Amino acid sequence: MKKRFIAGVVCPKCGTQDSIMASEDETEKVMIRECVECGFTDRLSTVVNTPKEMKTRVTPEAPAPSDDTVQVVRILKP
Repeated sequence: MKKRFIAGVVCPKCGTQDSIMASEDETEKVMIRECVECGFTDRLSTVVNTPKEMKTRVTPEAPAPSDDTVQVVRILKP
């Protein structure tokens, strides 16, 4: 079980930022979040509620469809 801190997360009980530690329990298929300040714990199922990547300003978006139609260009002589 590998434990790691989640940056920017605020504890729902005590309101302290950057104090949530997350770990995954592979045998029970849950993610356990724990506040190191107040001891609050939360268990999230990784089977039922598969975590999805949150949309942020650095999350790559799908490329815009390109317009590859050919256009004829005429060059006029003065």
